[in-house]
Amino acid sequence: MSDDPLKGKTALILGFARQGQALARWLPNIGAKVIVSDKRNLGELADAMLDFLHSPVSFALGGHPLELLDEADVLFLSGGVDPNITICREAVERSIPLTNDAQAFLERCAAPVIGITGSAGKTTTTTLVGRMAQAAGMKTWVGGNIGDPLVDDLDQIDDGDTVVMELSSFQLELMTRSPQVACVLNVTPNHLDRHGSMQAYMDAKAQIFLHQNPEDIAIFGMDDPGSSALAAQAPGRVGYFSMRQMVTDGAFLAGQRLMVVGECSPDRAPHTVCTRDEIRLRGDHNVSNVLAAIAIAGAAGVPVPAMREVIRGFSGVPHRLEEVRTVDGVTYINDSIATAPERVIAAIKSFKEPLILLAGGRDKKLPWAELAALIARRCRFLLTFGEFGNTIAEYARAAGLFGGVLEGVENVPTLDEAVKRAAEIARSGDVVLLSPGCTSYDAYEDFQQRGEHFRELVQALEERDRGVKR
Repeated sequence: MSDDPLKGKTALILGFARQGQALARWLPNIGAKVIVSDKRNLGELADAMLDFLHSPVSFALGGHPLELLDEADVLFLSGGVDPNITICREAVERSIPLTNDAQAFLERCAAPVIGITGSAGKTTTTTLVGRMAQAAGMKTWVGGNIGDPLVDDLDQIDDGDTVVMELSSFQLELMTRSPQVACVLNVTPNHLDRHGSMQAYMDAKAQIFLHQNPEDIAIFGMDDPGSSALAAQAPGRVGYFSMRQMVTDGAFLAGQRLMVVGECSPDRAPHTVCTRDEIRLRGDHNVSNVLAAIAIAGAAGVPVPAMREVIRGFSGVPHRLEEVRTVDGVTYINDSIATAPERVIAAIKSFKEPLILLAGGRDKKLPWAELAALIARRCRFLLTFGEFGNTIAEYARAAGLFGGVLEGVENVPTLDEAVKRAAEIARSGDVVLLSPGCTSYDAYEDFQQRGEHFRELVQALEERDRGVKR
């Protein structure tokens, strides 16, 4: 990449988490001068910085001083950095462009790209599509908001490969490139603390297809009002997936059969890909995710036998309705990915067993009324924790006044105490479901760390039940 347009330019990276670190590795390789700015201090970033001891990257820690803009030609924003903070607004005033790792990747990637976004189901669908492409013998790269940022791999990706990217609204809001195959799974209230309004959130999601060419294809969830409302803006071909009605281009559920048809069928003929009982994942929302994966993979040329093989063997990804253990007849489920009420609703509807729900964390300014009513109707007990826990408890108590099966609501400070209390009140046949409905940032780095902590707590419960000393 000796002729890369960033060669000889100064790139200022804001945020030194996963995406920022990938950029700091890649940018020097294309000849850019790199400065990393992070609000955290050296003590908090020491481990991450060890990999850059012999790198030409320089660091400005403890804040984002405006003086950094004096030598910056471009700002790269990590996903957690709001483009409305002072240094970003000042950069725009100075005509310094804002970009991110996903935009840089799409500008340079030689291979066709499949992009997937949505308020829920992104990782499951992205993983399914990636495995389907691999099962078809395609050399496949999976990354973006899932796994590793893909800029690290640019030099290794050939034009005959296939790239599958998960894209968040945070990445999309800055982007002016779209993948050749794009999918908006659903658009429900999420990240309103960052985007400010539902319209701004939808506008960010739309960037995944707005810059497509006429020969490209965008796939939408017909059953989801937010996703289907965006379809009219697509500049290229359009496909759909649906559990409720037949579609002419895409994938749909016909009785118990999952069908692929039209533009999204590898040979344009209708095919039965699998039956519903061959899907190992719980819940209607996961049937919808599988339909989306079928439509996306079909549009990318994946043959039906490869789709079928993957669906039959796919048991899910961590932190998404993940069964951790059954202890004394009580099953513990890790759904730490559920950082919005909408996702908790889908999780609750996936179970028929009596539920003890663990919910809490940091709120994203999302509506809770529908979930509170469902908790009252469907959960045996609610245990809340964290920064927003007491408010969730109040919502559920109020909803319970109108009837339901809810036997009790308790608020405790931490997840540790919530798991301990759940083990005390659980009966054989119950499901203890960690589905927080909030972000983890009041106590954890991310939802993965929260989910891993939940696993550890459940493992400890099992050991105590067996009489093993810790």
